[in-house]
Amino acid sequence: MTRLVKLAAELQSFLDSNSWKNCLIGGLVLQRWGEPRLTKDVDMTVLTGFGREEALVDLLLSRYAGRREDTREFALLNRVLLIKSDDGIGIDVALGALEFEERVMQRASDFNFLPDCRLRTCSAEDFVVMKAFANRDQDWVDVESVLIRQGERLKWKQIVDELKPLAELKESPDIVTHLEQVRRKVEKLK
Repeated sequence: MTRLVKLAAELQSFLDSNSWKNCLIGGLVLQRWGEPRLTKDVDMTVLTGFGREEALVDLLLSRYAGRREDTREFALLNRVLLIKSDDGIGIDVALGALEFEERVMQRASDFNFLPDCRLRTCSAEDFVVMKAFANRDQDWVDVESVLIRQGERLKWKQIVDELKPLAELKESPDIVTHLEQVRRKVEKLK
């Protein structure tokens, strides 16, 4: 885990020094808001907006190797850059442009992962929104973990207000219903 944290710090420093707004969004963030679990990669969102994707992709590919033969093209088409560190650790960089992602950056805050390593992560609420939106089995386990650990501290209205339009965009309104079910399940455990 220490290697992942240091890699995330290196990446964040590189992006900060090049004036790119960014924050961690994946499994490492669970160390802050939920029950820690093993994660094998670094997940980050970088705010590119619409139209600056190529500049970011080219900058990161000048520093990190791609994980696909068509890494650049894949990133520009799918809005996620799949790169790796010198020692082969995967890094997934989401190319953020939605208004939600702009708000994620505004709400992001620093957290001490190690005594000498402070990293910017998304808020607990935004983490729940992103995990629910991804809608995979492990994501729902992560959501439950955050709900258990953060409980009443979570701004539930904000979560629902952010998730509803994203779920509608994805044409999956059942995601919001499923999140409510997970919330009720967690509340019964207390």
